[in-house]
Amino acid sequence: MPANRHQGRPTQRLSALVCALCLAVSACDKDDERLQPLNQGPALPKGVQGTETAVDGLVVGHRLMEAGEYELALKEYLRAAADYGLNVDVLSALGSANLKLGRLGQAEKLLRRAIEEDETFAPAWNNLGVVLVERGEVGEAARVFQTAFALDSGQSAEIRENLSAALENLQNPAYTAENTNTFELVRRGSGTYRILSTP
Repeated sequence: MPANRHQGRPTQRLSALVCALCLAVSACDKDDERLQPLNQGPALPKGVQGTETAVDGLVVGHRLMEAGEYELALKEYLRAAADYGLNVDVLSALGSANLKLGRLGQAEKLLRRAIEEDETFAPAWNNLGVVLVERGEVGEAARVFQTAFALDSGQSAEIRENLSAALENLQNPAYTAENTNTFELVRRGSGTYRILSTP
């Protein structure tokens, strides 16, 4: 008799296990009701308004550049690249941030790519000119500033001043590295150019 009692236990355990699995599977089949609250998160407190969209990475990056937070600006520009791809605005912004961080080679590559994306984008031409001045290539910088000036139709005071300073530098070799901080970076924003102030 005891032998028969032991033989029934494995069958009972197997039946219990199968029943438990069936219950678990049937619970998951109810339109994923159990999973939905996990994806939604907790409700906001009363009086707090939520937002569906994050702040644009380019806008945040530009503000950080103006505040002198170049590393943080670079991260925001990379976030913008994930959202928009490597368009002319993003490439130009990435190049400008790298310039401010002293990564001249990287800045030049990014700004040249921006120009390849859109040859009419004056801020990229201007900012490439600033990189070239920093690298001591004043002759090419002057030609690049002339292109930026022509594309801008002379409307940006910053591009005009950069061109003037580069031409002065060419005519007067004594006008050298100590004057490179007079060159200004520009970007597109609300249809106007804004200065990204140099340190």
